[in-house]
Amino acid sequence: FIAFSFRLRLTLMNSLKIPRRDFVKTTAGASSLLALGGLTPASAIGANDRIRFGVIGCGGMGTGHLNSLVKRGEADNIKVLAVSDVYQRRLTRAKGICQGEGYLDYRKLLERKDVDAVLIATPDHWHAKISIDAMAAGKHVYVEKPMTHTVAQALELRNAVRSSKKILQVGPNGTASDSYWQAHAAIQAGRIGKVTWAHGAYNRNAKICLFNEHQKIDPTAGPDKGGEDYIDWDMWLGHKWGLAPNIPWNAEHFFRFRKYWPYNGGVATDLLYHKLAPLLIAIAGPNGEYPLRVNANGGLYIEKDGRDIPDTFMLTASYPSEWSMFLISTLTNDAGFPDRVYGKLGTMELGGEPFLKFNGPYAEEFKAKNDGKEELRIPVVQRRDLEGNFIDVLRGNGTLHCNAELGAATMVTIKMAVESYRQNKTFLWDAQKEKVVVG
Repeated sequence: FIAFSFRLRLTLMNSLKIPRRDFVKTTAGASSLLALGGLTPASAIGANDRIRFGVIGCGGMGTGHLNSLVKRGEADNIKVLAVSDVYQRRLTRAKGICQGEGYLDYRKLLERKDVDAVLIATPDHWHAKISIDAMAAGKHVYVEKPMTHTVAQALELRNAVRSSKKILQVGPNGTASDSYWQAHAAIQAGRIGKVTWAHGAYNRNAKICLFNEHQKIDPTAGPDKGGEDYIDWDMWLGHKWGLAPNIPWNAEHFFRFRKYWPYNGGVATDLLYHKLAPLLIAIAGPNGEYPLRVNANGGLYIEKDGRDIPDTFMLTASYPSEWSMFLISTLTNDAGFPDRVYGKLGTMELGGEPFLKFNGPYAEEFKAKNDGKEELRIPVVQRRDLEGNFIDVLRGNGTLHCNAELGAATMVTIKMAVESYRQNKTFLWDAQKEKVVVG
């Protein structure tokens, strides 16, 4: 495993150094599909044992998770022992929340033998490396969405999970909604006939873009400052490991990383990952499905503030099991449309209780599959949230809402779409070689 982990790190070091024109070469596949039983070990931690956490990345999302973990400490028998962040002010705040130890360098946290699991909420370009390092150190992992920053990283992390037999949960919230799991059972039973397409949207609108308003810049902070204002900029960039280009201190990039390609995929990775993962559960199942062809378009129509990412993004993907997906995310108008799956016999609307209704001339065929009804709702049950689900699975209860297989399949489609937009090309997925090729 040590040799395997080293090879993974070499790939991570090199994957982002390759020019964009060579993108299709950076996604060279990993090993063929392995048995998936190792993804969720029967029991990782005893039912009555306290689970000891570390939290890596203590910005807005990480601090939200940290507060949640601390609040559920007694009920779920967990404790946060340590936190890590490259910004001293955030680190000090996090230490105060959990009353634990703090580290500017996450590797110091991973050296602790008393930490069982880590929650990773860093910028996207660090997700894969820290997750792989954590599993190599014997930790289980909850990693925020998107699973990784590149296709190559997604495959490497997926394979590391298979090899290590550690539990890894990815964090798209919709996968905790029972609506999509009930939808999958209904689709498998043929209740709306053969599925041919689906759509979803995740839109926002604000007078001041939320990527600016929510990520406020602290003008006193930087790598040349001391005390609470200190930021380890070199570590944040990760240029020593090839994770991002080595550039001078840039407060805009640090505090508003979601606007820039070296660290993020814009609305596609920040918002549409939340839509695609649960829809893949509904149509393809818990391990998702890799695409056949992906295309994207859109543009930067209003938010012209020097950002890289578009404010309007539209993704289309077709899948080998003969269905297509259409997803939209905009920052210019928040009127979207519901998650909906279209079958030959009927249509299914998701989000709450799945709503099924016959389509076209297929009322009788639909009724034959749905207890004689032309339309109906399927009851749902309350599922544990993603943190709670992760804790349950660590104790051998249930299955992950978003495992590494689903996380990687989602990431491949999303990243192919990002590159389709950036390069103005259609991309195909070579399932045999597990790599992206130009369509």
